[in-house]
Amino acid sequence: MKAAHDLVAAAKQDITEVSVDNADSAIQNADLVVDVREPEEYHNGHITGAINIPRGLLEFKFSNDEALTSRDLNIVLYCKNSGRAALSAKSLAEMGYLHVVSITGGIEAWQEANKPLVKPSLPDFD
Repeated sequence: MKAAHDLVAAAKQDITEVSVDNADSAIQNADLVVDVREPEEYHNGHITGAINIPRGLLEFKFSNDEALTSRDLNIVLYCKNSGRAALSAKSLAEMGYLHVVSITGGIEAWQEANKPLVKPSLPDFD
């Protein structure tokens, strides 16, 4: 029986990962940067320009949103430490998306490299 770690390791054999050092270039060339973490994680800090599509909704969103149907989109994915992003990248490749990369180490590696994060805040009501 396979565990989640086994599935992630297998996915990483079939996908393209980009290091944090090369992520800026990948993001600049991307049509879409997707944070596949849960909404609460996304709102605690995300990469500038990233949209949030949680891992559990990814295939449904890409199948049903007209803006996401082009298989030629340049897509960069990330999550907390790259497991969910790897599974997402493999899934999108299986759906026919041609240009999908995952950021190695996810947002944790991004933060360790002191890269900027967007941290939304609520308006001050005073």
